[in-house]
Amino acid sequence: MSDALAGLHEASGKVREIYSFGDTLLMVTSDRMSAFDVIMPTAIPDKGRVLTGLSKFWFDRTAQLVPNHLISIDRSDFPAEAAGETRAERFVWGIPVL
Repeated sequence: MSDALAGLHEASGKVREIYSFGDTLLMVTSDRMSAFDVIMPTAIPDKGRVLTGLSKFWFDRTAQLVPNHLISIDRSDFPAEAAGETRAERFVWGIPVL
């Protein structure tokens, strides 16, 4: 995690990180692997990128049926603090805080 994101960190899950940017949350899917509530010692390369792509496909595909929280997976849409992050390709989506 970069110094710019350290102060914005809200929560960590087994395979995700959440950062707060005021009225928007940013979820990051990592390459970490978990099973039965245990984080495995070896990450799966590009797992976060693949899961991000799958999530975007289904959010786009079902957007006409039900509203969802996807804002963007495009780095240019992220706040400046996140845009330069080396793991930016694994950023999943923004969640508007209601």
